[in-house]
Amino acid sequence: MLTKAQNKYIRALSQQKNRNEHGTYVVEGEKLAEEWLASDCKIQMVVALTEWIKMHTDLLAKHPEAEVIHAEQHHLESITGLQTANQVILVAYADKTPEPIVAGEWCIALDTLQDPGNMGTIIRIADWFGIRHVVASPGSVDFYNPKVVQSAMGGHLRVSLHKEELDTMFGKIKSPVYAATLGGENIYQLKEKTPGFILIGNESKGISDELLSKATKRITIPGKGGAESLNAAVSAGIICALLTEG
Repeated sequence: MLTKAQNKYIRALSQQKNRNEHGTYVVEGEKLAEEWLASDCKIQMVVALTEWIKMHTDLLAKHPEAEVIHAEQHHLESITGLQTANQVILVAYADKTPEPIVAGEWCIALDTLQDPGNMGTIIRIADWFGIRHVVASPGSVDFYNPKVVQSAMGGHLRVSLHKEELDTMFGKIKSPVYAATLGGENIYQLKEKTPGFILIGNESKGISDELLSKATKRITIPGKGGAESLNAAVSAGIICALLTEG
């Protein structure tokens, strides 16, 4: 049975300072729980309805490190971050040692991205296009924000996530930097597509002047209508599709 202390602990993980302190984060929902349990990600605890636990004994057996807690529906409703509670909530350990980025591979770089939905969608985009790394500046939204985890749809298990100053990263990894900005080269006419960093800016301010000065190539998705700009995640998806094709 879920104790008051466990209830308080799980609810506290909605805040970044507590996720950072404990090195853990929340995964909600049947589909995501099954993905996490099928992976080699370390799980701290599984809180679920007894019926769900009985139906997933094989997956749970893969994680002897996890504490399995039988809960009733009202327990799940008290700790969920969603509008409607699911049958299961996991607490997983964050990956503190992501795979290193090397020159010659694609990586999405995010300059102070703020919106959790955008961050999660971009991780999912990286996962879809086989891009193994996403690096975000320290001012960006937390990778393990519950809304990021939900919208990434399992991308956390397959994409290495890095928090680092981007100018430092660009200095260490000698790869091209493609900056998504207005007034750049038409991406549809881009001939040179050497793998490197795809740099996406802040939702309202775009890419900082300092980072823009590091760009090897400034690229633009040309528009035909009256919209001022594209959403950051939409831009990332289009750019990844065009740069990684072939």
